[in-house]
Amino acid sequence: MAPASSVPLLAHKDEPVRCSVHTQTDTSDRMDNHIMSSNKFAAVVGLGVSAMLLVKGGELLDSADIGSRTWIKTGFGAPARAAVCVFAGASLLAIGWMYRLLFCPLELLRTPDDVGYIAEKGRSRAQAANEVRRRRKTGELPPVYPNGWYRVLDSHMLDRGEVKNVSALGEQVAVFRDQDGKSYVVDSYCPHLGANLAVGGRVVGNCIECPFHGWQFQGSDGKCVKIPYAEKVPEFAKVRRWPSCEVNGQILIWFHCDGKDPEWMVPEQQEITKGEWVYRGRTEHFINAHIEEIPENAADIAHLAHLHTPGFLSGVDLRYTNNKTWTFLQHDWKVQWQPESEPNKHCSQMLVKHALTVFGWHVPLLDVHVVARQVGPGVVFLLFNHNFLGRGVIMHCVTPVEPLLQCVSHTIFYQSNIPALVPKFILRVECIQFERDVMIWNNKKYISQPLLVKEDSAILKHRRWFSQFYSENSPRLQYQRDTLDF
Repeated sequence: MAPASSVPLLAHKDEPVRCSVHTQTDTSDRMDNHIMSSNKFAAVVGLGVSAMLLVKGGELLDSADIGSRTWIKTGFGAPARAAVCVFAGASLLAIGWMYRLLFCPLELLRTPDDVGYIAEKGRSRAQAANEVRRRRKTGELPPVYPNGWYRVLDSHMLDRGEVKNVSALGEQVAVFRDQDGKSYVVDSYCPHLGANLAVGGRVVGNCIECPFHGWQFQGSDGKCVKIPYAEKVPEFAKVRRWPSCEVNGQILIWFHCDGKDPEWMVPEQQEITKGEWVYRGRTEHFINAHIEEIPENAADIAHLAHLHTPGFLSGVDLRYTNNKTWTFLQHDWKVQWQPESEPNKHCSQMLVKHALTVFGWHVPLLDVHVVARQVGPGVVFLLFNHNFLGRGVIMHCVTPVEPLLQCVSHTIFYQSNIPALVPKFILRVECIQFERDVMIWNNKKYISQPLLVKEDSAILKHRRWFSQFYSENSPRLQYQRDTLDF
């Protein structure tokens, strides 16, 4: 994880910043119920049927007609019943697996040491990851928390009356949804005696109640409105409320080191709001790198040909992606990156033309055009448009957990009339390509003055564009001299 000796200092105003809150509760009723483990259900039914047949089989056959007795006498007794039970259970499990494959969203949630580290013989991936974090040189880093909007949860992960604790931007925040469906984000720690509002706290109306002494804080402004044992609530009793919005099936918070109001809003994808594009899955990764390393990939055009040309079948381990076994499948990329002008100078676009070749033959049916529009430092819209495969978007979101630990999620919404298998396949291939980058990010050093050639000019252009999200008071990572204490 991040160094214990790092000292990220955040400058915030005491007064909360107001921000309009939008709700998307219709999508929240909810994927979790839909996903609710069809495999487990099938397993339970299969075991139940098997147990019933084994326990009751003798009784049923003893009371059966002559034909049944003849069936037993010919040798189909207990072993046959056991085989029927096994077949029935396996069939139900197969049906559950097929249902999940065809209809349920794809969810791949990686832990911080799952991807991007090479574990030598006799060592676990966690040990390898910790060793890399201890020994890696970080370089001269930019500020660690740029100003902007950051995802904290997907909407379907938060039900009415539910509260969740989230780590973001070096802070602990409580995200809750009131009974009217509005979501709010406040600091997790109660200003009274420091209890965590999201651990044991409950939602009361539009307030969150502290589990320790029952103090209640409004989500709209953070003010304390009730202290059960006090005659009067002090005017200054409040918890910090984070400016938040709920759009495109996600709950986001606004961060600015100087406590300024939001300077732009995350645009609404109308197809998601209208229900024309539906949730088809998400992936989640934790990356040990500075946040700027991740969006900079969009301007690093040269790396696509080297890192992402090998077909997705060759996997994510960079030691083997160029294995000759899989060279029959190749990706081809044509990419252009450019910043947008006023009034959208906080946005940039990467235009991608992707082609696939099989045994050297171009397959036009699989040509895909993607527009990757970045909005601020932490949100990217990956818009797909294909005549045959349909239209959709992957919401690519980067949220700093700690100075050098980023939570990256990819949430896909796709045309509701397109079979779920299509967007799930797209998300899986995107995950494979992304995890190749993770292996680079987790082990690299940030170089503030890189050695570049003229073909790399977009990288410097991107760094100049990204610098707008830093302010004079943006927090920086500081270490104790000559030590890295993890």
